[in-house]
Amino acid sequence: MSSKSVKLPIIAFPSTAELVPEPLGVVLVISSWNFPFGLSLEPLIGAIAAGNAVVVKPSELAPASAAVLAETIPSFLDNKAIKVIQGGPSVSQQLLQLKWDKIFFTGSAEVGRMVMAAAAKHLTPVIMELGGKCPAIVDSLSSSWDRQMAMKRIIGGKFGTCAGQACIGIDYILTEKKFAPILVEQIKVLMKNIFGENPVEAKSMARIVNKHHFLRLKQLLDDPLVKSSIVVGGSLDENHLFIEPTILVDPPLNALIMKEEIFGPLLPIITLENIEESIDFIKDRPKPLTIYAFTKNRRLRQRLIFETSSGSVTFNDTIVQYAADTIPFGGVGESGFGRYHGKFSFDAFTHEKAIANRNFLTDFWFRLPPWSDYKLQLFKSAYRFDYLSLLLITLGLKKSWSGSSNSTQSSPPPKTTNY
Repeated sequence: MSSKSVKLPIIAFPSTAELVPEPLGVVLVISSWNFPFGLSLEPLIGAIAAGNAVVVKPSELAPASAAVLAETIPSFLDNKAIKVIQGGPSVSQQLLQLKWDKIFFTGSAEVGRMVMAAAAKHLTPVIMELGGKCPAIVDSLSSSWDRQMAMKRIIGGKFGTCAGQACIGIDYILTEKKFAPILVEQIKVLMKNIFGENPVEAKSMARIVNKHHFLRLKQLLDDPLVKSSIVVGGSLDENHLFIEPTILVDPPLNALIMKEEIFGPLLPIITLENIEESIDFIKDRPKPLTIYAFTKNRRLRQRLIFETSSGSVTFNDTIVQYAADTIPFGGVGESGFGRYHGKFSFDAFTHEKAIANRNFLTDFWFRLPPWSDYKLQLFKSAYRFDYLSLLLITLGLKKSWSGSSNSTQSSPPPKTTNY
């Protein structure tokens, strides 16, 4: 990409400046298993566009996809500059021992901390795409059409994204107590229409990625107080790694299901007396990757934008913010840091080098020692870009600093052609 001219203050005249993008060097991309192609290729595209050499380490939990990437990429890209390395945690550990110019990691916060610790040894900058518990605020929508559209998008944003195994999927719902029965009933009806009477036979419902994650989700439901809050679904088939889309109402807030990122087809609904309470509920917890809100309430929308912190806020829909390449994707706080997508991917793997250029025609004599109060007053005005004071002091129409008996305080400027 070509350089970008930037303006300098008048005090620097005559001069020019520009920002020149340059590649960082050799970068490491460690991707996740839930979207193995997209989470590998999108940062790869940005890194290549910026001129970097790249090593991609796809997740070992999606071995078939990793194999396709390893076999396909060398056929179309320069194998000397772009490499795909397969393997498990031991391979990742070996890669992290090396010095990189940037590391791009997508995965859990637990593994992210290990990546950061390894990167810190070489002062390597990192981008962390982590996740967290993304809430969906569902206001008491009065229109039946609005409710139906909202429920469809909620089901798609929770169960349609790899059965909830997505960092941007809905983790839980916040709604008013009086609206909760309507919400549950409509979701129940729509889920039956979408997944049928027996969801295990539905080809649209993904399976859990492996037995480890299946048992982790099962453990979340094994808590007796959590199990008693199930109002829809709840069946599990360990042999086929299938968990039925499950709705829970008011599970204990101190249960694991409300503390850890769920990453599966379990959807708790937390009821509130007033929907405005959702602001404090979100603020009391780690910053999420995204906040979804289904509402027409302008005040609530403004409060969500300005009183909460998250990677993004999406109103009246889910997931669409990820698909748009004109807005950045990334987290904040424990949900990650750094951003990419579209032009932001190029920026993520680029250093903008500042270039300043002056000629030898003129100079400001007061910028160099020996110092005097008069010089320092001129320098102070110049530093503040206070051109009027600079002119008045130079012409002797404004006195320099008071309170000093130093005779240099009001001495006139030396005769020079440089000013």
